[in-house]
Parts: sequence; structure tokens; C-alpha cells
Amino acid sequence: MRGDDAQTGALFSYVSCEARVPADHPLRVIRAIVDEALVVLSGGFDELYSKQGRPSIAPEKLLRALLLQAFFGLRSERQLMEQLDYNLMFRWFVGLSADAPVWDASSFSKNRDRLLAGDVAQQLLAAVVSQPRVRALMSDEHFSVDGTLIQAWASHKSFQPKDAAGKDDPPSGGAGGAGGGGSAGRNAERDWKGQTRSNQTHASRTDPDARLARKSDGQSSILAYAGHVLMENRNGLVSDACLTHASGTAERDAALTLLDRRRRGGRRITLGADKGYDTTAFVQALRQRRVTPHIAANRTVSKHGVERHSEIDARTTRHAGYEISQRIRKRIEEVFGWTKSAAGMRQTKFRGIERVGWAFSLTAAAYNLVRLPKLLAQAA
Repeated sequence: MRGDDAQTGALFSYVSCEARVPADHPLRVIRAIVDEALVVLSGGFDELYSKQGRPSIAPEKLLRALLLQAFFGLRSERQLMEQLDYNLMFRWFVGLSADAPVWDASSFSKNRDRLLAGDVAQQLLAAVVSQPRVRALMSDEHFSVDGTLIQAWASHKSFQPKDAAGKDDPPSGGAGGAGGGGSAGRNAERDWKGQTRSNQTHASRTDPDARLARKSDGQSSILAYAGHVLMENRNGLVSDACLTHASGTAERDAALTLLDRRRRGGRRITLGADKGYDTTAFVQALRQRRVTPHIAANRTVSKHGVERHSEIDARTTRHAGYEISQRIRKRIEEVFGWTKSAAGMRQTKFRGIERVGWAFSLTAAAYNLVRLPKLLAQAA
């Protein structure tokens, strides 16, 4: 018997949002881990808010909503609020009832900015990886490090001389600023042929913290930041992350910073990295910290036929652990791949190194959370 296409809506509903979420859904495991981490951060939240005035959006709900934005690659807070309005699973994860009103997107963004002052994203990442069940999945002896470029929210047209007069004036002479008869304006055409542009003489007027950089020879330069990740080698989870200005030494400087932040005691550990880290100063700094450098040897041959000297010799490469580190270290590209594609961090929507760094650390925490349900199930 064919059923009727009846579309009468019920006046009342007695089913909770949690009942709509399947019992084996990965978000249930993630929600438990996040709630445990938020309990650790609760004391720090009290210091960020005044004891008087109107209640703000709860920081716990803010962080859960921002994690959902990273999990599902939502491009903006406005789209996130739209999803929260009708997606019952999103409402359950954040902690909203089915009838609770959703926040305005601008109010949500304003409340989010308060969490920047307390470096909450970095604390959330640390709180997740410090949980006993998560720490049991991570190696405390073998690590890998690498960096990637996060494209800034600024165009090449904004990269102009620092000493240019009249910042808001349109370029004179129309297109290219060289007298071509084209229409001048804020977004006029420009031609950089024959010009030498560098971070020493130029800066972006849209995002002054962005730097002109390229990852390797043969690639085009972009305005970007440098994101860095320290990965443990057992399951490829992020142990720590940070973001800096893009420069020729940023990856090596950040690697030492990440190691110093995560080292506990004087136990010797290993660090896998690509050949960009094979420099005398960096390898010596690692050995002073009792870190064995499992770095790819950089013995490139110059156009004159001279082979470059490498700091990595047979004392390191003869061990089987060196080959294992070199194979596993490439998994760090999975972190960058997920961060840029699934989480939408290929080009940041924020401006300023503090905001971009906050978003990068939160995305690194989201990467761990996405992988933990399957890893915990395998370990059970």
C-alpha cells in the first residue's frame, strides 16, 4: 500500500538533539575528549572575563563551534551560524538545545576575539595531547618537524614600498602607475617588470605581518606566513604547532622553539626532518639539546660540480632508526594536507600574525581530534 505524502508538522517534539546522533558517531568520542580538555582550561577562562556586565557566549561553546568549523571546512562564521540553526548534530556538539537561538555571526566573531588574549588555541592543543589515553598513543622519543606556507589574506598589489608617500592615493598615470592612460584607482593594474621587491623594502598594506616567500626554487612567491608542526612518529599526531613570519631561517628557528616547549627531562630523543634543516648551526643546536638529528643529508651538487658538505654522517645514518625516521617523517605532509584542504587553511581568512597563529594552532588540535576516534578504537 502506498503511503500518503503527508507533511503536517508536529507542534511539539520530545526527542533531544543527542538522540538524533548515532551511538557510534565519531563526534561522540571527540566531544568527550574536548569536554575533558575544556575542564582543564576552565580556570584560565575566568581570568579572561570580567565579573560584571552582561554574560558573553560561553567560551566552551565558542571553542566547540570553532572546532566544528575546522572539522567540516566551513568557510566563514556566517555559514557556521547557518549550520547551527538547522543541524541538530551541530547543536548537540556545541551544547545548544533544539529551541535555543543561534548567535549573530558578528557577535560570535567579537566573542571569539577575546580568546586570542589567552592563547586558548595553544592551550587546547596541549590539553588534548596531555590526556592519559591520548598520551598513550604518542611516542615520547621519536619526532619529526616540518613547515609549510599559509597564504595570507592579501594580494600582490598590496605589497608596496614602505616609504611610499600617500598610502591611500591611487597610483598616478593609470594602469601600471607608469602612464598608460588606463583608469587609476584602488584596484588599478600594476606591472612589476624590472622592479626589485623584497621584504626589506616592501610591505603589504593589507596585512603588514605577511611576508613575500616561496617554499622552493621554481615556485612563485606569495604573501604568506610560515606554519610549523612537531609530529610524534608513532601515530603521526601533532605534538605541538606554531606560526611565525616566513623567512629563510623560520623553519629551523621554530623547530628549536617547539622542541624546547615540549622537552621533559634530559632523555635523548630523535628528530626527523628534510634536507632544508641540514645546516651546521641547527645540527649543533640539536646535539646540545641531546637530540639525535635524523635529518636528510643535503649533498646537492652545484652547477660548478662541487658537492655541498652535510652535517649528517655515518655516525647517524648507519643506524636502522635513521631510515625509519626518514620514512615516517613524510607523514607530516598529511597534517598539512588536511589543514589546507579539509580545514580550509590553504589561505587564511584572518589578518595579523596573532590571529593567523591562533587559527593554525586550533586547526592542529582539530586534526588530532579527527584522528583520535579510530586510533582509540584500535588501541582498545
